[in-house]
Amino acid sequence: MKRIFLLRHLKSSWDFPELDDFDRPLNERGDRAGPLVARHIAAHAIRPDLVLCSAARRTRQTLDHIVEVFDGVPVLYERRLYEATAANLLKRLKELPADIESVMLIGHNPGLHKLATGLTEKEVPDTVAGLADLRAKYPTGTLVTLTAPVDEWTDLESGLCRLRAVVRPKDLEN
Repeated sequence: MKRIFLLRHLKSSWDFPELDDFDRPLNERGDRAGPLVARHIAAHAIRPDLVLCSAARRTRQTLDHIVEVFDGVPVLYERRLYEATAANLLKRLKELPADIESVMLIGHNPGLHKLATGLTEKEVPDTVAGLADLRAKYPTGTLVTLTAPVDEWTDLESGLCRLRAVVRPKDLEN
């Protein structure tokens, strides 16, 4: 059984129109949500074997908020995860070695949203908490947890995963 954590970057800033999209930083709301997400990850003992992080500034800054919780988990910053399609993200997951049991992928919409919904497409919304919300929208800072009944990442396919949790920053405020 493989476990997949899909984290969309925290809220980013549009205050600097001269910046390339790749270089956009987090905004204040994103920086406020970071510790909330980190506390959630710590409280639920989420500790992937590997973190795959888009090399874009806002995804790296998102990881900066949570990396201490992981205490030494290897991180790969990959340019190809920026603006990646769902198909390319799935291809990247399928490249993982079998000894990796869990992975966190920190990326962007629309690819991350389409990946999450594609991997869970056979689930029935009435029976899975959060699935209808996930299919409708994938807000910034949202963490989706999936399990896949495979031993090898190469066997990962659309519709194969089970949704275990959808957590948005606004769910953590209070």
